[in-house]
Order: sequence, then structure tokens, then C-alpha cells
Amino acid sequence: MKSKYELLIWDVDGTLLDTSEGIISSAIYSIRKHSLDIPSEDVMKTFIGPPIQDSFQRVFKVKREEAMAMADDFRNYYKFKDLFKAKKYPHLDTTLNKITQMGVKQVVATYKRQDYANSIIDHFGLNKFMNIVCGADFEGKLNKSDIIQKAISKSGVSELRKIVMVGDTVNDLTGAQNLKIDFIGVLYGFGFKEYDSINYPHTVGIIDSVEKIIPLLRGEEK
Repeated sequence: MKSKYELLIWDVDGTLLDTSEGIISSAIYSIRKHSLDIPSEDVMKTFIGPPIQDSFQRVFKVKREEAMAMADDFRNYYKFKDLFKAKKYPHLDTTLNKITQMGVKQVVATYKRQDYANSIIDHFGLNKFMNIVCGADFEGKLNKSDIIQKAISKSGVSELRKIVMVGDTVNDLTGAQNLKIDFIGVLYGFGFKEYDSINYPHTVGIIDSVEKIIPLLRGEEK
């Protein structure tokens, strides 16, 4: 059966890939370099997904300038040491291949910086499924809505009802909400942990494993 959507927009961290090992490792490196105490494991997991400078500022209550300096140290270490310390979620390639066969254009919209996003998508062989990869700018000025909008504009798909965003955090949800597109929430990632935490009228479904997205794309179940 054909998909009800023409464009599927994927988040990366916690949606396509489990990137926790690399992100946490590089965050700890930056925290130690700035002589700060390492937070608990649960707090460290909240660094996965949002812009890293925002996480440093939120957790350590530092000034924006120091948060940006910590982010620079994080990125320099992450790029050369930890970028590829990640793994695909189970059944990912099979699912992406099925979606391609359904005639759906697949793209990426991620808070990862553009060069990192390109590298990690290529490294894990996901470039054969993704038509477009859109990441954050080098200055960190783009929000998730901006990045999603960029992906939509590049895709050539103009009907909003034919577009769906898939992600595991409130940033993904807010981005979809701001652009008035459908949303599929992910519970196997790092953000959402409960079904009732995803409150948005255009949420067409919530999945706890990646392969369960297929029926939602066909409109078979809520």
C-alpha cells in the first residue's frame, strides 16, 4: 500500500542513530577541561539532541560566552574522536528501504552541525536512503523549525499535509508544530519516555521501535 506522505523528515540523535556514547564522551571531555563537576548519568543523557551550548548553559548556569567556549571544545573533540561512536537502531536499514520502495522522499533535519551530519550519515551508509541532509549552521543560530523548513524547501514538496516529521524530543515536536506538519513521536530515543508526553493534535502516532513507522505512513493505525 502506498504512503499517505510524500516527504518524511528524520531527526538523527535518538531517532536514526544511538549517538549517546560519542556525545557523552565529548561532553565529559569539555566539562573536565572547564574544571566543572561531571553530572549524573541521567543528566548527561539530556545532552543528546539539543544544541550542546544550550545544554552546557542549562546544566551549569554559566554565561553564554562560556557555554559557547565549552561547545567549541566539545565539537573539536567530537569531530576527531567521538563522531562515529554510534550505532543504528535495530531494523533501521530494512525500514528505510521499505519507505523508499513506498515512494516516500526521506530527508534529515538535525541539530548536528552540517558537516558532522553529512559525515555521520555517510559513515553509516544512510546516504543511500536520504535525499537531503540539513544540519545546524556553524554559528548555532538556527532553531529546529529553521532546519526543518530548510529541508522542506530543498525537497520540493509543498503540500504540508503530505509531510511528516519523526523525532524523539520536544525540539522535534515544536519544530513540527511551528510548521503545522504531522509528527510521529519516538519512545526508543533519549527524549520522550511516555505516550502522554507527546501532546500535539497533528501527532499521527507514537512508536517504540523504528519498524513500527510503516503502518503509520500508510495511515493504517493511530
